[in-house]
Amino acid sequence: MPLERFSAAWREDYVTSATASEHATNEGECVFCGFAHEEVGESSGVLFRTDTSFVILNAFPYGSGHLLVLPRRHVATLQELRDDEYAEFFWTLRKTVVALESTYGPDGMNVGLNLGLAAGAGIPKHLHAHVLPRWSGDTNFMTSIGETRVLPESLASTWQKVHAHL
Repeated sequence: MPLERFSAAWREDYVTSATASEHATNEGECVFCGFAHEEVGESSGVLFRTDTSFVILNAFPYGSGHLLVLPRRHVATLQELRDDEYAEFFWTLRKTVVALESTYGPDGMNVGLNLGLAAGAGIPKHLHAHVLPRWSGDTNFMTSIGETRVLPESLASTWQKVHAHL
């Protein structure tokens, strides 16, 4: 049986863009660190916060309910987390999965960490986990062929729905 390949070449522009490389090497202010101190609120996009971790909306979601879980401290790797941060990060990750399951009732869930630029991390200098509800048949041609994502809800709507479960 031959292996079929489907191109997502539209991602190349982002991966090789100046913005992606700046995130990888620029020692300036981290976009995520600014959110680490924001209050929970729809205007900030912060959904939930603990002493050492927080949950925010993904500003460029792959689908409805796409959230990010991050440590509040600026670290790039799992190894850099203290034991208490590690435990709370994964507790927050589990809480986020449960909240998305309660909110959306998806058929499945993508949970992932892209560790480092080569692994696909768009912002590799601040550790973050992606949590994305999935449904059977939720993929379509629009992203690959039309270079467009079709999202049936706004970020504000996602915040309203999920915040109630966190």
